[in-house]
Amino acid sequence: MSKTVLVLGANSDVAKEAILLYLEKGYLVIAASRSTAEISSFMQAKNASVNRLTICYFDATAFETHAAFYASLPAKPHIVVYAAGFQVTNEQALTDWEGSYRMMQVHYAGAVSIINIIVNDRGNDHLERIIGLSSLSGVRGRKSNFIYGSTKAAFTQYLAGLRQYLFARKVVVNVIVAGYIRSKMTAGLDLPESLLMEPSFIAQAIVNAGNGFTIVPGIKWKFIYQVLRLMPEKLAARLP
Repeated sequence: MSKTVLVLGANSDVAKEAILLYLEKGYLVIAASRSTAEISSFMQAKNASVNRLTICYFDATAFETHAAFYASLPAKPHIVVYAAGFQVTNEQALTDWEGSYRMMQVHYAGAVSIINIIVNDRGNDHLERIIGLSSLSGVRGRKSNFIYGSTKAAFTQYLAGLRQYLFARKVVVNVIVAGYIRSKMTAGLDLPESLLMEPSFIAQAIVNAGNGFTIVPGIKWKFIYQVLRLMPEKLAARLP
């Protein structure tokens, strides 16, 4: 019997590429998002195997609907991917509470809400993996994006603890700590071209995730990740 993958935030550029890869590998995929029509159009354009794809509505910020959403799924997932994302600039986030709060809801509160429901379902004895899409912005606070980064840091720490909590149940938890991705979220930002990664590249890291916790796609970004972690505070304060 084919395994089922539940992709939450399925309209992100990375999520859509991951869905294609899961379908190619023979998985059944439940693509959950507010933008169901966009996912359907994308899959049709890619000639995806829609007979193994279910598209359903999911709003990460509508916490009161999460239990009913999970109960209504056509199958209980073996793998869960949380890829929902939202971003405003740090300057906007400093003055626009709604933008800041939405980032907190999408990246952290919404993730905790739905994933807690999933892991508390002891009737799903075939849950084997949970993967969260995080960011290098959450590794070290920087003055240019610390509000966005703080929401990703919170998500990463939640996943780290969840990994330990689920260890006895043999459920693997991975976090994808990604650098700059060429996507609709970064469109218009002044980012170095040499560091931009394609969504399909990040999707490969998701679909081929192993047993380690932190997965940093890309050789350059692996180096940057280690530098950020180990950099003395006096030097980190000079970062943009």
